Amino acid sequence: MALAVFKTAGRAWRGGRFDSCLFRMNKPSRPHPPAVGRILDRPTASAYVPILSRPLVTRVIREVIAELRGPEVSASDNQSGRARLDLDSVEARLARRLASLAARRIHPVLNGTGVMLHTNLGRSPIDAAVWRRAERTNTAYCNLEMDIESGERGRRGGLAPELAAELALAESAIILNNNAGAILLALRSIATGREVIVSRGEQIQIGGGFRIPEILALSGARLVEVGTTNVTSVEDYRRAVGSETACILLVHGSNFAIRGFTSKPALADLAAAIPSRIPIVVDQGSGCHEEGCAGETPLSRYLRDGAALVCFSADKLLGGPQAGIAAGRSTIVAAMRRDPMARVLRPGKTVLTLLEEHLVCLLNGTKVKADAPDPVRLEGFGQALLDALPPGSFSLHPSQGTSGGGSAPDESFPSFALVADRDFVATLGGAERLADRLRLGSPPLIALVRAGSLVVDLAALCDEDIGLVGATLAAALGIGPAQSPAASGAMLPNAMSPGTMPSDAMSSDTEA
Repeated sequence: MALAVFKTAGRAWRGGRFDSCLFRMNKPSRPHPPAVGRILDRPTASAYVPILSRPLVTRVIREVIAELRGPEVSASDNQSGRARLDLDSVEARLARRLASLAARRIHPVLNGTGVMLHTNLGRSPIDAAVWRRAERTNTAYCNLEMDIESGERGRRGGLAPELAAELALAESAIILNNNAGAILLALRSIATGREVIVSRGEQIQIGGGFRIPEILALSGARLVEVGTTNVTSVEDYRRAVGSETACILLVHGSNFAIRGFTSKPALADLAAAIPSRIPIVVDQGSGCHEEGCAGETPLSRYLRDGAALVCFSADKLLGGPQAGIAAGRSTIVAAMRRDPMARVLRPGKTVLTLLEEHLVCLLNGTKVKADAPDPVRLEGFGQALLDALPPGSFSLHPSQGTSGGGSAPDESFPSFALVADRDFVATLGGAERLADRLRLGSPPLIALVRAGSLVVDLAALCDEDIGLVGATLAAALGIGPAQSPAASGAMLPNAMSPGTMPSDAMSSDTEA
């Protein structure tokens, strides 16, 4: 019987029946993956559920399966015609992906850089006693925006503005989310549509791409540049003042310093030379509030010498949570509060309650911030660590620590550091490799590589548990077990291993 082909129907008569597969080709088969639920219940994935959440881990599993399935596989490449994904290959890629994702969670690290206020490492740690006192307020309802006496809605901020004003010896103060926000709001309130005079040498860029000219533009003010990169005089400022001048802005050098042939006027001389109607706004930045900090001018001295407003960070030398504070004339602060942008830039209850507690401690003379550590104590700490490490693996040397965070950029203080023996480190793959192992440990220890040598500065480590620091070093050297997440507080599962996390460069540049 002749074969009848009906093209319109797309079917053929074969052996007494219609067969729609006459023109069937060997269709590729897609690999059959293991069930998502089965993978999720295995230790590789389940260890990350408390850290990343079950939905996020499930999403990553699906992404990994999709990647491994890849393009369709021809049936001729698989005897059964139904390729299957290997469970081990899924779990191997999944472990790397989950570890890399978990590493992005904010968790404790050990700071072996010698930079006390390292921007990448969270700047100033919150004092534990301050944290405990603020805990109850943050785990309960509170009077964040209620006036308890009247029962009406009140102004957010609690007592923090009054405490900050007292610290700076100012008429009034306002709390914002960071120092950049304080500067932006001040310029919006004073200078929108008008001119702001800034020295050329102070038109800076600091960490994260924050640029003073861009902040001025965002505020709606017009920049008027005076002086040169290295020299600006009182006369430069005086000549630039005109009918459109809203204020003069003086900017903290932050993370750089100019040395050599350079000069700028003292604030008191500048204030005496310009019309009293022109306010001077100071970006003090560092939060230095007391005398004796090399390279920094205290807040109150700026206001005493003629500044109308001083803006600064709470999480640098002040030692508190991240916030920006503007303190000075009550008329300017009141204008800032009225600006609609103040609502956008205001902090929440956690920052405000921590800042209240912190400022009360400072005003009462209680030490609640990280100062340069005692060199004798550092040397003892370092010697104790050496005693717990293999002989000849490290040696103790004097070093220089820095404040960091854009504070006192040209100043340092005496410190001590552990320096790894080069021959010993070579057996472990070199200084860079050992630095990676420390950074990828649990908890991570952030060290430095200088001139081919691994350096662990002790300036920011001496308040840590010496047993934890020693165990972390030992684990990286391969002479001790890795710390468990519970012991280290790092919140990272033991599945994380060297090579699973991205190797991002660390910088101590400031951010506003």
